[in-house]
Amino acid sequence: MDILVLGGTRFLGRFIVEYALEKGHSVTLFNRGNNTDIFPDLEQLIGDRNGELEVLQGRAWDAVIDTSGFIPKQLETSGRVLKDVNHYTFISTCSVYQNNADPGIDEGGDVLTLSEEKLAEITNSEDKAQLGQFYGHLKAMSEKTIEKELPGKVLTIRPGLIVGPFDYTDRFAYWVNRVAKGGEVLAPGRPERPIQFIDVRDLAKWTVELVERKVTGTFNALGPDYELPMKEYLEASKKVSNSDATFTWVPEKFLLDNEVGPWGEMPLWVPEDFPLVEGERPWRGFMAFSNKKAVVEGLTFTPITETVQAVLEWEKTREPSEQKLAGMKPEREVELLKLFKETK
Repeated sequence: MDILVLGGTRFLGRFIVEYALEKGHSVTLFNRGNNTDIFPDLEQLIGDRNGELEVLQGRAWDAVIDTSGFIPKQLETSGRVLKDVNHYTFISTCSVYQNNADPGIDEGGDVLTLSEEKLAEITNSEDKAQLGQFYGHLKAMSEKTIEKELPGKVLTIRPGLIVGPFDYTDRFAYWVNRVAKGGEVLAPGRPERPIQFIDVRDLAKWTVELVERKVTGTFNALGPDYELPMKEYLEASKKVSNSDATFTWVPEKFLLDNEVGPWGEMPLWVPEDFPLVEGERPWRGFMAFSNKKAVVEGLTFTPITETVQAVLEWEKTREPSEQKLAGMKPEREVELLKLFKETK
């Protein structure tokens, strides 16, 4: 197949490209030209999702895999320029769902919406923080936009947290690194609290296989295929790194009383018993979405220990001075552990 990848050089895209090439497909990249050295032998078309699409005019591909779009206008213009494509894959997110409170939400769950006025305000704003705040809303509306432009041709994949080598968010890597360092580790909430994520290599492989079979429709893409406790993940990290780490499980109330930030400062933690937003229910479903439809369609999961090992190996290639985007600072962890013991 001739495949056009919109993006393709940073994280998920690079693994999609690698797997597609392994399967013998021809791949063309379209991006802003920031990482042209990653696939130097591929045709790389330089442009911008926000209007500079001229290089795509008059070209034909069997399939498009869109890893980068999240503003509806981007999907509208891409769909029109690429209207003759046979199959269009849009990588969306589980953040599109309105309901984060109830575990087991499947692809039929209601998604977020925006008024036309609010959408115009957000997309015309130069405030990147606002774009992040409405990320799920924009992805949900982008799904509807590309389906409208290319009816019956769209595969929409809604991943949860994507993890693995080259994961620049540092959410998964924080725990792998912290446990590898050993010592007393501050662990959030209760040990049996369930978590979900998807290895980037599993997601890339499955995406290409769906494209090959021209599968359409919407799928949640996250794992594993059983309820994974946070404790099991941390113990797997300890085993792989052969560390002497011990885990002190600190109640949610203590963390919130001491203004520990969920998800960012304390990755993979969202309170079970306390709402993130006043007036809402706690987000018990945020890492408990249904993946049954994807599993039936062939999604498989790498063992956790192998994912941890891959991240550890990749971490060795990073510069020590590189700024981490998530995780608790060591001195803050020591301070909180000391305070917790004093107040028990």
